[in-house]
Amino acid sequence: MIDCNRPPQSPNSIPRISEKTLIPGNEGLTRAAAETRRAHVFDPYHRRISETIDRRLREGIPTVLVSLHSFTPVYAGIARPWHVGTLYHRDTSLPPLLLKRLRARGDLVVGDNEPYAVSDETDYTIPVHGEARGLMNTGIEIRQDLIAEAAGQRQWAERLSNILAEIEVELRARTLLPP
Repeated sequence: MIDCNRPPQSPNSIPRISEKTLIPGNEGLTRAAAETRRAHVFDPYHRRISETIDRRLREGIPTVLVSLHSFTPVYAGIARPWHVGTLYHRDTSLPPLLLKRLRARGDLVVGDNEPYAVSDETDYTIPVHGEARGLMNTGIEIRQDLIAEAAGQRQWAERLSNILAEIEVELRARTLLPP
């Protein structure tokens, strides 16, 4: 339909091909049809994120942006060894804390800006909602085969919830987040 984490002007926003697979619904798409997708999917998604962040900031609620995604275990015929990756661009506060805690678990292969890295050209959520607002931010990518079943989803939800709670405690102790 449209990738909500890509800038709309990016060719990867509505790709005609994914890896080696043609996407018939995106082939020959008119500009008007692409704009309709943006108006009905992309814009409401980002409007909701903006409204939520705006409300939190107005109310003085400490706000950190975590963008959560998944990635395929194999891409272009190459196996991806990571269980999870931390993604970032300009924020040097939150990503190292997340990376450290994920690696401390000992049972995970953790990517540092792998399998992707954030940039203004390829990403939307972190640059626009996090970096442009000066919020601490990070992206998290989980390998899809690890969350394909409900049990894996629960395991990762619990793992990330615990890690992010630990990070919150540390940030408050360092007074990077108000109480």
